[in-house]
Amino acid sequence: MDYDKALVWFRRDLRDFDNAALHHALKTSRTVFCTFIFDKDILDHLLANGRCDRRLAFIHASLIELDAALRRQGGGLIVRHADAATEIPKLAHELGVEAVFINEDYEPKATARDLHVENSLKKSGRHLHAYKDQVIFAKDEVLSLAGKSFSVFTPYKNAWLKKLGLPAFELNLEPLAPLTCDAKKGQLTVPAVLPPMPTLTAMGFDDYDLMVHKIPTGMKGGKALLNDFIPRMSQYEATRNFPAVKGPSYLSIHLRFGTVSIRSLARLAVEAMQSGQGGEGARIWLSELVWRDFYFMILHHHPHVATRSFKPEYDRIEWESGQSAEDVFASWCNAQTGYPLVDAAMMQLNETGYMHNRLRMVTACFLIKDLGIDWRRGEAYFARELNDFDLSANNGGWQWASSSGCDAQPYFRIFNPVTQSERFDAEGKFIRRYLPQLAKLDNKYIHAPWLAPEMQLQMAGVSLGKNYPRPLVAHDEARKRTLARYAVVKK
Repeated sequence: MDYDKALVWFRRDLRDFDNAALHHALKTSRTVFCTFIFDKDILDHLLANGRCDRRLAFIHASLIELDAALRRQGGGLIVRHADAATEIPKLAHELGVEAVFINEDYEPKATARDLHVENSLKKSGRHLHAYKDQVIFAKDEVLSLAGKSFSVFTPYKNAWLKKLGLPAFELNLEPLAPLTCDAKKGQLTVPAVLPPMPTLTAMGFDDYDLMVHKIPTGMKGGKALLNDFIPRMSQYEATRNFPAVKGPSYLSIHLRFGTVSIRSLARLAVEAMQSGQGGEGARIWLSELVWRDFYFMILHHHPHVATRSFKPEYDRIEWESGQSAEDVFASWCNAQTGYPLVDAAMMQLNETGYMHNRLRMVTACFLIKDLGIDWRRGEAYFARELNDFDLSANNGGWQWASSSGCDAQPYFRIFNPVTQSERFDAEGKFIRRYLPQLAKLDNKYIHAPWLAPEMQLQMAGVSLGKNYPRPLVAHDEARKRTLARYAVVKK
């Protein structure tokens, strides 16, 4: 063993299995402590938006399960509410550890924090070891033949698949192999005095019952969702675009906080493809996991995307401003646009913290290309509200919708929210779930109530401008304004 004492710092990897940092710490260290820091630098920012935060409640509940799992192996979690950048070196000194083990985080602020921690540890003769864990292939592992990073998804995906020997090469599942995390007797440990885990209320937040919205937490919750999805995987391609249908895996929040292993998910998809049981669904689901790696890679190589367009020329676009822009943005946030599918999607987000992926595209495109609002404002709103918020994927999605990102949709591709509604929620089931005031409208008019005859509206109990808003904009006119707005990118 290389070290007498080591510390594993959990962050977005809240599981005690197939965890790279924990695996390597146990492999190289005689004694291993484990910790999680509720980072004040992050939490103070969250508190600015209110005392209720679903993500924090998810983390807290998942930590309780992780702590119990570690205790069964003789250890446990040291959980503190502090500034992580200073607390980790301080804790390493208190415990007398020689090294801290982490899994890599690719967000700019996180990498800056980790560099600060590494430098602080070095000053006291300690080491920081970082490992790939939240992606299959990271940073420079998938490059073009010229040795450069990709900026277009399809060639990236092809190179990504080739590293696994897919589709027609010799299969190589080594990158997907699970990492053992079994501790020897007495190897995992905790300090003699271990204060209880801080409560949400002690940190300034309200308790939140996640089961109100059926959000299972922790490793058990992730496993239950995965077990539910596996029999449905083969139908993923056929069902994934319809928000009223149980098509997705609903694992995004578990991927975000690492209560499931990305290696195990990719391995399941590959095995389903190889066995012939996964159908087109397994292939498309694996492709979605590749998109996740792709956006992490883009963020690593192009960190400027966190604040600016991937394509610089798109930052010349002049977005709507002034009080009218503030009013329409507020209407979008509050599900008051007058377009039922957009409003139902925003209601789902505001009420539950979840939004179906197809609807993320629809609502984003509507904000940007119908209302003319800067994509960064929508990105920030999703960052605040989404349970599964991940900077790389959220940023990638919004830049795709705004046409300003790598491999984004063309600027002249402008979703029509009514035809999107008619195509993907044809019977209005999703709309009726979140906009009950429209429930009695028939399938013809529920997608565009303003086109319904007055008698139809009266019979359905719909009063436009009273219990449901009139459309903020006429889509055809908004489309013309968008094409004019985007003309600057051609100059």
